[in-house]
Amino acid sequence: MDHPIRELVERVTYAPGYTSSVGTKVESAEPGCVVMSLAKNDNLLQANGFFHGGIVAGLADHSGGGAVTTAMPPGRFAVTINLQVSFLAPAKGEKLIARARAIQVGSTIGVAHVEVASLADGVETPCAVAVVTLRGVDLPAQ
Repeated sequence: MDHPIRELVERVTYAPGYTSSVGTKVESAEPGCVVMSLAKNDNLLQANGFFHGGIVAGLADHSGGGAVTTAMPPGRFAVTINLQVSFLAPAKGEKLIARARAIQVGSTIGVAHVEVASLADGVETPCAVAVVTLRGVDLPAQ
């Protein structure tokens, strides 16, 4: 059986909605750290064939939320109240990889740092960094 932390992150990621419809995949999850990926799909690209900035930001947002959620007490869930993304390079690979780490988690507010890379031919190129601020709320019933 999977670890409860990973089960929580997968439950939220694979539930019907945005993250499952675009194909977000949970690569790893442990308290305070989450890695997620997203494979290239024509529906996620801008006109020049690179991942759309909104898709890059969405992956950063969701992985940051996962990192903070995993550091909260059981039954709590992090929802975004602020997302700041800096784009570093075009995301032109076949896959995006987001590595999120909770850097501060309090009783109500948490902050995560996220690095997003574009994977092309086995080489990762940093394409964005993000800081996500989130509020802890009660986890929705299953």
